[in-house]
Amino acid sequence: MDISTEIVALDTKAGFGVVDITDRVERLVDTSRLDFGSVALFVVGSTAALTTVEYEPGLVADLEALFEAIAPESGTYRHDERWHDGNGHSHVRASLVGPSLVIPFLNGRLTLGQWQQVVLIDLDVPSRHREIICQIMGKRTRE
Repeated sequence: MDISTEIVALDTKAGFGVVDITDRVERLVDTSRLDFGSVALFVVGSTAALTTVEYEPGLVADLEALFEAIAPESGTYRHDERWHDGNGHSHVRASLVGPSLVIPFLNGRLTLGQWQQVVLIDLDVPSRHREIICQIMGKRTRE
């Protein structure tokens, strides 16, 4: 089994944001030259998350509304009482989705559905530099 580790780095805007990283992950799998395996993704930081969605403006708006309903920005958070940084809601929201994702690939292609994209959800208040660790593990069956 071969393993390669790559980093997808990107800068996000302040406030809620969803970034489609599917093409970047697909390129990493392609350049790994592995045919079968999985890619494990992990976003560094406690105010961002990874998932798959149908990436389109309506769904992005729906996600933002969902997070606001579950963990409103104007809510009271003990994290804010301790650190006074105003992002308690960001931490709560990120913990609901989680920082990691594993996607299998077959014949060098991610096994995503037709309307399924890999996204980073940035939930923090200020803009951020984000790094996503991508570990690609698998086998090469042809040369």
